[in-house]
Amino acid sequence: MPTMRDAFLEKLYDIAAGDKRVVLLSADFGAPTLDRFRADLKDQFFHVGIAEQDMMNLAAGLAMSGRIVYVYAMSPFLPLRCLEQMKMHMSLRSLPITAVAVGAGFSYELSGPTHHTLEDIAIVNAMPGVTLYSCSDSVMGAALAGMTHTSTGPSYIRFDREKTPDIYKSGADFSRGLAWVTPASGVNIVASGIMVNQALAVSRRLKEHGLSAGVADLYRIKPLDDKLLAAVIGESRYVVTLEEAFLNGGIGSIVASFMVDHTLNTPLKRLGVAGQYLHRWGPREYMRSLHGLDIDSVAGVVAGIARDIDSSRGSSTGPDRNSLRSGKARA
Repeated sequence: MPTMRDAFLEKLYDIAAGDKRVVLLSADFGAPTLDRFRADLKDQFFHVGIAEQDMMNLAAGLAMSGRIVYVYAMSPFLPLRCLEQMKMHMSLRSLPITAVAVGAGFSYELSGPTHHTLEDIAIVNAMPGVTLYSCSDSVMGAALAGMTHTSTGPSYIRFDREKTPDIYKSGADFSRGLAWVTPASGVNIVASGIMVNQALAVSRRLKEHGLSAGVADLYRIKPLDDKLLAAVIGESRYVVTLEEAFLNGGIGSIVASFMVDHTLNTPLKRLGVAGQYLHRWGPREYMRSLHGLDIDSVAGVVAGIARDIDSSRGSSTGPDRNSLRSGKARA
């Protein structure tokens, strides 16, 4: 099973082999598929070195000359270091550039806060006209290569570094922007990127103890599918957003704003990273635990909400929050 990044690049290679307009630029960043680009598509691949801002300017020139351009770099550097260039070339001028950012959230967990990418959703969401994707598995990764190839506008794709279990089957349709993976009528978790698998793990944990939690994958954060998101919210008793990003400007803020704008009164709980950098690092689940985003912590919060919903329906059954930690229920 490839990573979502590798699935994307492998599909992009196939597309580029049949369309000479496609160009891939890389900023001192490697991947096995890039070796194939170098060897087979020499006129369609450029390694620009540690020069992300120059890469974006080169991408603009190529796009203006009729090329379909992909820029590929580490996510800690692409949206932050290239903020002005992304604004000018992608947002203001709407050039057909797809920014491929690898290492979302705590992907580079051991590299510390300089390499933790927690701000990119807020940054790119504020840029008019830029489509914002947050990929959740390798099937989607491959599909996004085709979708961006046929798109006429700019896109930003945030990828994780890790291999994750596939959520979708080959050939899945990703045109809607949101998938209600496991619907529920009580509490539903709206997640994005790698946290969709985290949400599914929480849902399975709760199911073992007689509690229900649905999961929706918000993979196209901008533009939102208003009707589908409104349907998920409208059919829920409670909505929880889950993200490995800053709460301020992340999908929790986006969903909250959407609910206000559409007068949706469903209770909402936002789970994400509080507005501070931590000068600590370690394994990813440890980093998540510092922010209450590990499976145990999220399961405890969602279980409490699910139990409250059951109580309001006249049921008092179900485990308490502590019994869900590490999957151990009380006898």
